[in-house]
Amino acid sequence: MGKKLVMAQKRGETRALCLGVAMVACAVITYYILGTTMLPLYQKSVWTQESMCHLIETNIRDQEELEGKRVPQYPCLWVNVSSVGRWAVLYHTEDTRDRNQQCSYIPGSLDNYQMARADVEKVRAKLHERQVFDCFSTTRENETSVLYQRLYGPQTLLFSLFWPTFLLTGGLLIIVMVKINQSLSILAAQK
Repeated sequence: MGKKLVMAQKRGETRALCLGVAMVACAVITYYILGTTMLPLYQKSVWTQESMCHLIETNIRDQEELEGKRVPQYPCLWVNVSSVGRWAVLYHTEDTRDRNQQCSYIPGSLDNYQMARADVEKVRAKLHERQVFDCFSTTRENETSVLYQRLYGPQTLLFSLFWPTFLLTGGLLIIVMVKINQSLSILAAQK
């Protein structure tokens, strides 16, 4: 009976050690992936200065109003704001500015024009309700753009690092508990 108990205990310890090592390995791989994808985007972001934006005007531009230029196939919300004592164009995120500099907001679903138009109208109404809101600007002097929301801010970085840290801590705790259990069983066997 005692030998069976010891064998079962060793198998359980081996499985627990494998689980702990696998958790630590997954956490290390996740840290590597985040370090090569998310961290450079966070470090390259120039939109660090938080300021207050005052709404000046909003305009929904349709395809007909933008003739002569490369026009998107969706309604385009254009927002002008006053920030840090100067006029600026508000963009929803960094990606919005990169995708189309003629639009302050690009709707999520571009398949249905009517749904996209309703989405743009809803965003426009929310901006008119608030009038004054937080925005992010850059420290460059000649920049005439501000962001409503940062994609690669410190909160996003911390949230992305939470689960790998939790996985690493859990894996290390499992390994430590198994090693403590092994050393206590050795001490008990010696007495």
